[in-house]
Parts: sequence; C-alpha cells; structure tokens
Amino acid sequence: MSTGIVIAIVVIAAIVFGLIVVLTTSRTTEVRGAGALSRETRSRDSKTNISDTAPSGREVEAAVRSTSVVKAAPVELAPWVAPDEEALGVSRRMFFNRATVTLFTVSLGAFGASVVGFLWKGAEGGFGSKINAGKIDDVIQLIRQNKGFLYLSEARAWVTEYPKDALGKGQAVYSGQAPVFTGMQAGIVALYQKCPHLGCRVPECKSSQWFECPCHGSQYNRVGEKKGGPAPRGMDRFGVAITNGVLTIDTGAVFAGPSIGINTTGQEAEGPHCVGGGH
Repeated sequence: MSTGIVIAIVVIAAIVFGLIVVLTTSRTTEVRGAGALSRETRSRDSKTNISDTAPSGREVEAAVRSTSVVKAAPVELAPWVAPDEEALGVSRRMFFNRATVTLFTVSLGAFGASVVGFLWKGAEGGFGSKINAGKIDDVIQLIRQNKGFLYLSEARAWVTEYPKDALGKGQAVYSGQAPVFTGMQAGIVALYQKCPHLGCRVPECKSSQWFECPCHGSQYNRVGEKKGGPAPRGMDRFGVAITNGVLTIDTGAVFAGPSIGINTTGQEAEGPHCVGGGH
C-alpha cells in the first residue's frame, strides 16, 4: 500500500468523524438555525408573566418612607449575678499564670530548704555535727592495723596516732587549740581530709608514712604538719572530746593547721614517696 493511499484513507476518516460530531451536537442542542431558540427556552418564556405595570422608583421610595416603625416593648433588666467559677472554668491565661506562680514558689521553697539543710548541722549526725567514732582504745587499735592511718568517711577526717613523747613540743604549738590538744593527750589527732592548698582530698602514702597530695605535691607528716609542696600551712584539724572512753569528733568547727616549718614529732619519710620527691 502506497503512502498516497494511506493519506487518503486518513483524510476520509477524519471527515467522517467530523460529520458525526456535528450531527450529534445539533441533535443534542436542538438548534435549527442561526439565532433560533431551543424548545425548552420557548416553553419557559410562554409560561412567564411579565407585568407591564411594575412600580417606579419614586413609588418604592415613598412606600418605604411611609412605613411606620413599631417600637419594641420595654424589657426589664435582670439583676447581675456573679458567675459560678466552677461553671465558668479556668481561662488559658489564668491557667498559665497559676502554673507559673506555683512552679516559681515550689522552686524557691526547694532552694531555700536545700540551703538551710546545707548550713544547718544535722541533728542525727553527718558532717558538720559531732561524730561518734567509738571507743578511743578501739580507734587506736584500728589505726595500727591500717599501718598508721584510719579514714572516717562520715567525719571526712583522717585519724592518726600522736606520740606521747612529743606532747611537750605539741603543747607549745597547739595549746591555743584546746579541743585539738585534748585529742593529742589521748594519743590521736583528727585531720580534715582537704589539702589547705586548693582543697584536694589528701590520701596517705603507706611507703613514706606521710600524707601526699596528688594534685600539686604538697606533703605532710603523719600528724598533718607540712613537709613540702605549695600548701600554705599544715593540714587543718578537728577538735575532739573523750567521754567515758568514747571518742567524739566535732566536725562543726575546723582549726587551722600549724605553720610551715613546725615538726613536733620529728618524723621524716620512712620510705619511697608516692607523689614527687621528698625533703
């Protein structure tokens, strides 16, 4: 089949399709010529009654002006009654205001309570109060069992043995701190765990038998007298009391450690140092 025949068939098909569309549209709209009205339109026009005597604009305006106004009967006002708060409910703004005030009050109260609890000495013990360390003889025995050092976590204190043959020198240095010297007379000294330099917790060194601070290398002998490092003085200490053989450590008051150069016991390093070098 040649190309010309194909084109002719396509053209004929297009013409036939166009005629079908035109005939179908004409039947649907019922149009019989240019400007002709449909049967439905003519039927509606014949049923519509158009009055030739419609009122003019002046007549309408006059009718509106002559209309009388009917006044409403007076209504008696009811007395005002406050709404029920439960029935009215809580507005969004009121809810947020109340929530803000409540949270602020609770936070302030909790902060105040924590401050008071921190500053107030515990009535039932704990740091800041008087700590019952047990019988003095038992405490000394524990010190010896732990190779010269006893740590009491509740008091945040180291308890070591003070040699009785050093009391003469000790009295000259610590007589102004009577609660501290009372412990020395009983054979012990209670040292605050914090380094006087920058407050690090000072551990013991079992080999040198000294306290040696791992932060900056300050060193103290077994009774807390400074031997080296940047600390401005010896280790601070707590006052003690012995009642009926029972040792009580008062952590509510801290006494300043002895000045640099004081060594009432004459103790030197007894072995290798744990931190830095010795003197």
